[in-house]
Order: sequence, then C-alpha cells, then structure tokens
Amino acid sequence: MADEPLLQVQDLTVTFPTGRGPVRAVEGLGFRVHRGRTLGIVGESGSGKSVTSLAVMGLHTGAEVTGSVVLDGQELTGLPERELNRLRGRRMAMIFQDPLSSLHPYYTVGEQIAEHHRVHFGSGRRAARKRAVDMLGEVGIPDPARRAGEYPHHFSGGMRQRVMIAMALACEPELLIADEPTTALDVTVQAQILELIARLQQDRGLAVVMITHDLGVVARVAQEVLVMYGGRAAEQAPVDDLFADPAHPYTRGLLDSLPRLDDSDDAPLRAIPGSPPSLLTPAAGCAFAPRCPRAAAASAHDRARCEESRPALTPSRGHLVACHLPLHTTAHAREGTR
Repeated sequence: MADEPLLQVQDLTVTFPTGRGPVRAVEGLGFRVHRGRTLGIVGESGSGKSVTSLAVMGLHTGAEVTGSVVLDGQELTGLPERELNRLRGRRMAMIFQDPLSSLHPYYTVGEQIAEHHRVHFGSGRRAARKRAVDMLGEVGIPDPARRAGEYPHHFSGGMRQRVMIAMALACEPELLIADEPTTALDVTVQAQILELIARLQQDRGLAVVMITHDLGVVARVAQEVLVMYGGRAAEQAPVDDLFADPAHPYTRGLLDSLPRLDDSDDAPLRAIPGSPPSLLTPAAGCAFAPRCPRAAAASAHDRARCEESRPALTPSRGHLVACHLPLHTTAHAREGTR
C-alpha cells in the first residue's frame, strides 16, 4: 500500500557483552520511514544513533539484536547473513562517516563502484564500468571517465563523500542510511552534499535516515526527527513542531546550545550540564534526570518519580515524548531559551 512505511522498526534492542557486564546501547527503539521522506536521528555522542543504523543494516557482530526491523514487508532481524548480503546495496545502502576509511586504498573508485554493481546484478565488466562512470557523473564529479581510474587518496574529502554516495546508489536501493555524512567537511561542501542527497532522493523516491549530531542538518533535510538519549527515544515529532515547541527538556537543551544570530559577540556558549549516562549501570528512572532542570526544580514527589520510574514514550501535543515532566506549552518552553 502507498501509505505503508518502507522501513518499520519496533522495540529494537542492541546489547553488547563486556567484561563488566552487558551494555544495552539501544533499548526499545521504534520508528517508521516512508518512501520519499527523511527521518533525522539526533543526540549526543554515545546516544545510540550509529548503533541503530548498523542494527538496521545487520552489520553488528558479537552483539545481541532483538526486536523487529521490517523493510518493505520483509523481516530483517534474524535473517541469515547470506540473505542480508543480497539486500545490502540492492535494497538498502549506507553512507558511512569517514569515506577515506570506507573506500579501499588499493583499488580505483571506478573499480569499487563497478564491483558493487557486478555483485548484485551479475553485469559484465564493460557494463559495470559504464555504470560506475555514469554514477560519478550523476553525483557531480567532473570528468567522471578519467576520475573513475583514480584512487581514493586523489580525491578531496567532499569528493570522496560523493564517491560513497555514488557507490551507495549504484544499485538503486530504496532505503539510504547516512551516518554523519558531512562530518569534518567545511560548511560549503556540507551544503553541497546535503543538496545532492536531497536531489537524488527526490529523483528516486528514496527513504532516507539521516544520523547526525547537527541540528542544522536536521532542520534542512528532515521531515521527522527522533531525539535519542542514553540508547532510548526521548522525543519524536515533525521537524517544524520539534524546533518550534520541543516537549522534552533534553531536546530544549540541545536547541538552546545552538548559537543564535542575535547573540552578542561575547555571549557564552550554552551547554547541557553534566555528562551522558553510563550504559553499564543504567538508571532506574529517567536517564536524563540527573541533568534535567525541570527535575531539579520539581517537588520532592515529582523528582522521586523522575529518578525511580522510567518514563514511557507517550503522546504530548502531537509529539511522542518520554518524560514525566514534559514542556506542556509553547509559552513555558520559550521561558527557558535565554
């Protein structure tokens, strides 16, 4: 059906065994992504964003992955590695954070894209080479026929990321996961990469999951936003609603940490106090409670509830929010912005 999500994740949990005990890097996560739409996943480092993306792709080794990951009606969790290999690249693809370490240094970029196409389609060398050149041209690399014969170290950071996008889309996948695709790129190149992904999404009807710590990127490309904290969902909402009126104090803290155009030159940067939670010793209650200004200012009863009872993800003003003390009104939310 046209209104069915392409990707549907339910109760996703990823647990890593360690010498000090199990670590639940992601717990009870759920979201949906439709064709032609972009879901932005944001949060501090260690919140579980990249672990989530690798779990969707079935790329975790040595971790226990439970829950449901359904791609166009097909359950991926527990699928044999051979079946997952057929889907990766062909039905779903991923752009990794560091293109230099993701590309093989001993093969030309054209060979790497062509091999990717041959594996999935069984095409001949000439057809695969032509596909590689065509894809390099489509992602905006000048003189693609010549540059297909060059090695990754011959390309700038932005151009290497374009090569990664060309490789990811060479087999016409339906789902694209982009894990921090603009990290370490300057602002101009970052804008070009985001515009490229948006154009290719529009042309191909891609469903995109954009993983980033940069709220500016989310505002630019996403229609829906999932905010993660401590391996769990803190809030989910349409992008405009989330930026205009966040429901979770953590989301408000992230937004407040952004520099503002009306700040004076000597205005201090605003940061969320404290540190992210330890996943080895998870809190009994809300993971954000030790850093939450609303919990600190609450009554003893409410503060105890925050510290002792884990909040469920529930509706609040059209958002989904996991908080005992959500920001209920736009007026109240604005009081904490300065």
